[in-house]
Amino acid sequence: QVQLVESGGGLVQPGGSLRLSCAASGRIFSIDRMAWYRQAPGKQRELVAAITSHGSTTYADSVKGRFTISRDNAKNTVYLQMNGLKPEEMAVYYCNADGIKLRSGWYGSSWGQGTQVTVSS
Repeated sequence: QVQLVESGGGLVQPGGSLRLSCAASGRIFSIDRMAWYRQAPGKQRELVAAITSHGSTTYADSVKGRFTISRDNAKNTVYLQMNGLKPEEMAVYYCNADGIKLRSGWYGSSWGQGTQVTVSS
């Protein structure tokens, strides 16, 4: 009933920038929290950044000052502007929406399919 579709991944050189987007679709009334996670090969999925419906943000210490999360509540879309990318940040980046309320009632949480970010020269 709720789909998250990510876009914007790709290949970038070290120090470069990418902007990820994630749009949630469905009969959504509201989404409490939207977030970006990443998972590198052989590693656990980790939180990169999160933003509430009121605009309160949380960042992993490793990305503070370089990444910026934002959202458009009217479009149920979250963005992640990534600057100064490092090779060790190469991973699949996943979008998560939590606290989803549909027009018909409570839904819960949903994940996107992931988008690959490759940082290499």
